[in-house]
Amino acid sequence: MANFENITIEKGMYQTKGGISGALEKLDPSENYRGTALEGLDAFSRQLKRFDIKVKGRNSDCVEKFFQSSNSAALFPEYVSRAVMQGMERADILPNLVATVTDIEGMDYRSIASVPSEDDKSLKLVGEGAKIPQTEVKTRENLVKLHKRGRMLVASYEALRFQRLDLFTVTLNQIGAYIARAQLKDAIDVLVNGDGNENPAGTLNVATGGKVTYEDLLKLWTELAPYELNTILASTPEMQKILSLSQLQDSNAGLDFQATGRMITPLGASLLHTPELEGGKIIGLDKNCALEMVQAGGVVTDYDKLIDRQLERAAVTCTAGFSKIFTEASKVMNC
Repeated sequence: MANFENITIEKGMYQTKGGISGALEKLDPSENYRGTALEGLDAFSRQLKRFDIKVKGRNSDCVEKFFQSSNSAALFPEYVSRAVMQGMERADILPNLVATVTDIEGMDYRSIASVPSEDDKSLKLVGEGAKIPQTEVKTRENLVKLHKRGRMLVASYEALRFQRLDLFTVTLNQIGAYIARAQLKDAIDVLVNGDGNENPAGTLNVATGGKVTYEDLLKLWTELAPYELNTILASTPEMQKILSLSQLQDSNAGLDFQATGRMITPLGASLLHTPELEGGKIIGLDKNCALEMVQAGGVVTDYDKLIDRQLERAAVTCTAGFSKIFTEASKVMNC
């Protein structure tokens, strides 16, 4: 069992399954620190403590602190990946849309689908000796389209070496936010137009041209049945129309929105502001069974360049795609 202060860190750890975090965790399991002062830290965080690298707060270190030794330099790409991931999580509303996340190791993935008929949706009584109704599950005809999203870090080590890590983290967080918004746009495209397997969302129109009424929301709720309307996505103009409805302007909802910024929940659904949604549309969906997210690894950095202090044009990327699970679990309302 290796002590975290005596582990040799090298580039090759990034090429192992689970990346450097997984490799460090195998050498230095977190379970060994239960009941100690280091409980709650993962293996990577213990390495930061080993080299006394503070990445946040008023007393955060400068970037050059990572490069005091070859061991600590090998931690720098993972710090970058984690900071980008942190930014993605802060700006990410995908957990409110995605029913499941599938991690794959290659670039080819074919999802499965079940397309129940109206007869399949009703579980009928089965008499003694009678045949039990069946639900057919089969693979999709087309592969899930994966998109690589990312940003290029264009800076020299000399330009960054004396910058505080806290400030550099803010920049990396913003890169993560850009990636999250791009992935959200991909998810919306699949919800509206389908994933290439002839499964676009069903559409309905508002009763009065361009004007959203409470009756339109009720229609969206009924059209989605038997699925549950638990999430509504609206672009900025449509969000304003929904928030302006008299039925959604009671005093309790108004006070809650003004005090906390939490959106009201029409018909019990989470109302999410989605500027990426264009064309005067509102999407209603059942987040529990509408969308699958497929990702090939997490955030990937050019670790060779970063470790060798060659920050010029070092890429930070994330590859993911989306597939519909149940086509009828999402509807689009044209306004």
